[in-house]
Amino acid sequence: MAGQREMSRKADTRSVLSRGIRVLTDDECVEPFQPSLFRSEPTFPKEELGTALRALANHNTLIGTSSWRYEGRLGQVYTPERYYSRGRFSKTKFQEECIQEYAEVFPVVGGDFSFYAAPTPEFWRKLFSRAPSELKWSLKAPEDFTVKRFPQHPRYGPRRGLLNPAFLDAELFTAAFLEPLSPYLERIAVVIFEFGTFSREIYPERRAFLDDLGAFLQRLPRSIQFSTEIRNEEFLCAEYFDTLRSHGVAHVFNSWTRMPSLADQVQIVDAFTAPHTVVRALLRPGRAYDQSVTMFAPYREIREEYPEGREALRSMIRESMGRKRNTYIHVNNRFEGNAIETIRAVVG
Repeated sequence: MAGQREMSRKADTRSVLSRGIRVLTDDECVEPFQPSLFRSEPTFPKEELGTALRALANHNTLIGTSSWRYEGRLGQVYTPERYYSRGRFSKTKFQEECIQEYAEVFPVVGGDFSFYAAPTPEFWRKLFSRAPSELKWSLKAPEDFTVKRFPQHPRYGPRRGLLNPAFLDAELFTAAFLEPLSPYLERIAVVIFEFGTFSREIYPERRAFLDDLGAFLQRLPRSIQFSTEIRNEEFLCAEYFDTLRSHGVAHVFNSWTRMPSLADQVQIVDAFTAPHTVVRALLRPGRAYDQSVTMFAPYREIREEYPEGREALRSMIRESMGRKRNTYIHVNNRFEGNAIETIRAVVG
């Protein structure tokens, strides 16, 4: 495979660990799980939604959610009886097998889990062996390569507050993330580099970030579609888009707390920087993550409609189909309260 030949540098798990990169093992999962909330009347039009999404996928517009293991979707897109063992619901069976039922409706799924650690080859083997081969994956690159200084948060342990030596290290990223993933490249839609908000202390000028980003992208293999998600509004400039365009990398149109709305980002002509496009409907602009969790959990239903956001997603679909561009759209529960219902409203 050409993609495998491009990634010539090899590294075993021990060498990756020696560089301080956290590794996600096959028995770990950092996906958020919700309490079991079975719906008494399974009236959700699952088949109709699947038909609509397959029709869009035939025009290179793939729509899915940010993750898949929410038990709150039982009775919605998941059939509780499929996960019974010895007469009762099995959480383990659900966690291991629900990706198959997810793929009966959605053509693409988001893999947020890889943001927190670099999965091992065994992790990838188990994940892809359970998932239908036609399902595409939009995977986040591990934060070990996108965080310049580790936040003061307990989960970073002794790294809290320290500069990250692996930040935008293309060779280490290839060894730790791309090499173990290489047997499954045909199943990957896109790899997303999510950058948190950079302070003025970290990057006093955006030019410095763009220089670092450009040098990183230059060293990546061309066998995978990449995209970058930034959360500094001031970085949305011609130079940023030119940097992405010169390397065939897509800008992620992201609806997030301190970013312009999707509707505003769509109006930036320069923002379409690659033959593919990525959209992530995460939060309503101006609303913090914790506030959204409080408002919307346990994500069983739409709690607050966001008409402008829905229309922006429809606009992205129309733009994608008009230009025949590969587009991957992911909707989060914290956008309106229930990602499945949001998607149904957008494509219905």
